[in-house]
Amino acid sequence: MFRDFKYSFLFLGKFLLVYFCANVVYGMYIDSFEDVADPITNWVTQQTSTVLTSLGVESSTQANDGINSISMRDQGEGVINVFEGCNGINVMIVFVAFLVAYGGSTKRMFWFLPLGLMIIHIFNVLRIILLFVAAQQNTHYFYYIHKYFFTAALYVVVVALWILWIGMLNSKTINKVEG
Repeated sequence: MFRDFKYSFLFLGKFLLVYFCANVVYGMYIDSFEDVADPITNWVTQQTSTVLTSLGVESSTQANDGINSISMRDQGEGVINVFEGCNGINVMIVFVAFLVAYGGSTKRMFWFLPLGLMIIHIFNVLRIILLFVAAQQNTHYFYYIHKYFFTAALYVVVVALWILWIGMLNSKTINKVEG
């Protein structure tokens, strides 16, 4: 049985190894910031606020004492709190784990990996902007929009990147076989 599913088991093993190790390291990083938001969450929140300000919204950020989050504000009034889980790192870990597990040319991965991480980051900042707007417009549905819709949308971006990666590898393999 192992021989029949050798590549599937190898993929799963590599994926879980990278995913587990990266999450342990990331968890240790997050735990090192006891009562304050970590610098990555702060950076993502600051970037989101900067984009909102450039769009004409008087956006600012403020650290929340004791709850490890950054408050995003509009004209001084709190609109949303950005927590560690909103910074996109967990999604990026899943993306990287898949790419490493699936494999491919190191040369291609050298440029595709940072490009993919940048795309995920941009979509995550866009997601937080839209959550900010949603919180201002209709707070009744904010939980569902945040928990389901925008989370799913971000993972759709990741799956699209995976499909692109697989397509790039398969097209190169097909070209080699045909050429």
